[in-house]
Amino acid sequence: MTSATNQNIYERIGPADQIQYREYKLLLRADKFEKGKSFHRFWKIAHHTAKALGASLSKIDKTPSPHIREVVFYDTPHFKLYGAGFILRKRTFYKHGLPEAKHELVLKFRHPDKAAAAAVDVRPLLPCVHVIKFKEEVLLPRDDSIGMRTVYSHNCELDTPNIMLTQKVETIAQAFPALKNIGANPKATMAPVHNAEIAEYLFDTGELDFGGKLSAKSSVAVWHLRATDEPLVAEFGFQLKFDRPEELHHRARELSEYFYTGLQTHAAEWIQRGTTKTAIIYGLGNTTVKHSE
Repeated sequence: MTSATNQNIYERIGPADQIQYREYKLLLRADKFEKGKSFHRFWKIAHHTAKALGASLSKIDKTPSPHIREVVFYDTPHFKLYGAGFILRKRTFYKHGLPEAKHELVLKFRHPDKAAAAAVDVRPLLPCVHVIKFKEEVLLPRDDSIGMRTVYSHNCELDTPNIMLTQKVETIAQAFPALKNIGANPKATMAPVHNAEIAEYLFDTGELDFGGKLSAKSSVAVWHLRATDEPLVAEFGFQLKFDRPEELHHRARELSEYFYTGLQTHAAEWIQRGTTKTAIIYGLGNTTVKHSE
């Protein structure tokens, strides 16, 4: 895209479409969290890594209890959404072992180019409250090296009305116009990706403070296949939020990056490299799926 095109994009989008989040995602081996004490072991590594940099990580509960959610991804039979950079995810929250009435539905578009991500309008044509979030996501390198790479994620989050996602693409695209031009057969029926239902156990692991009035809640999410209870992957994540990119001060940004890369060294045996949680779900089948993650 030309600079003039980029300028037109940023003039068109509103403040909610400016980057207001920098989210760090560190994939971990799910089998490392099969015992309760594992969370404290990982927390100690993260705590010492932060402390050595002059940052801090607050304490966690002695017996952390998880927030339990069910996660399902939806796509066409040939994964046209994912191939075009889109992710459609439904998350169901559980309380006392029972699913709650409300669901969280997220449509996101991911791209390594910020202008390309900003150009996609993910807003729904639905009579519901929704929130637009434009994020810079920091991920592990694709190879086994220590470092980071960035993708930009344009998200629409909404508490779902009674929308059935197992419908034809042309029907879903009426609710989400961004999906009209992904090259999918309009008559193709959407379905859960590989029929996989994921049990997500989310544990709070304290608050990170990088200075500059910027802090971030951290968590570890552990994913299992619900049908077999097979552990799939875990992820340590934390997110910096700011109203304007200028509020992400250089020192806080630098410390958060040093912490992210330092943790890759200090917790090397915990790291699962070269992929993302979503890519793991799409990779459960025998078909190679091209994507921009």
